[in-house]
Amino acid sequence: MYKVLLHNDDYTTMDFVVMVLEKVFHKNVAEANRIMLNVHEQGVGVAGIYTRDVAETKVILVHELARKNEYPLKCSLEKA
Repeated sequence: MYKVLLHNDDYTTMDFVVMVLEKVFHKNVAEANRIMLNVHEQGVGVAGIYTRDVAETKVILVHELARKNEYPLKCSLEKA
């Protein structure tokens, strides 16, 4: 299993991070806001824990969404 991590930056808006968590990771509003605040305050937040294939796909989706919206949001995975 792999953790999918979102990393804080100075440009990506909090609203965009919440939207990504809702759309890509299927989080409800409260959970998305909690994770977004972890990213903002601690520099990184766990968006979810998945099998390697699913985690890699989610990282790609986040990077594609960020690029389309001109944000530098970084997403990575690490072994859980």
